[in-house]
Amino acid sequence: MLLDELMKLSSAQPVTSSAVSTNSIDRGPQWPGDCTPLCASISVDQSATASGSATVAFQIISSASADMSSPNVVASSDAIPKAALIAHRPLIFVKAESKNLPAGHRYLGLQYIVANGPLTAGKFTAYLVESAIGAPVYGSGFTVA
Repeated sequence: MLLDELMKLSSAQPVTSSAVSTNSIDRGPQWPGDCTPLCASISVDQSATASGSATVAFQIISSASADMSSPNVVASSDAIPKAALIAHRPLIFVKAESKNLPAGHRYLGLQYIVANGPLTAGKFTAYLVESAIGAPVYGSGFTVA
């Protein structure tokens, strides 16, 4: 899987309550409506912690506005318990069909939905990618020989 910096939605974004990704992707006015499926690839950079039984769901959202106001949920993951959101776990993928995007919604983002929270810690990095073909996620500082 290749990652494109121009398709980055979040970079080690701290999430303690429901939030929208720090970046949005402008599909432009000429984006074909019926093309390759969209897929969000999410890595856990810092384990999620909370005093309660918090969960996080990840949603691909679209909006007619770059600030992602009045978003439309295009696809969503299940609610994932905090115990499963540990640093460097396998990637989380959320898939959506681009043909299901509402007309006029040229901006894409990711929404983090925290339930039974808040989280006391948790950081996530997210990209839009072409497919959900995953690669192992390794912690920083490893050496390849």
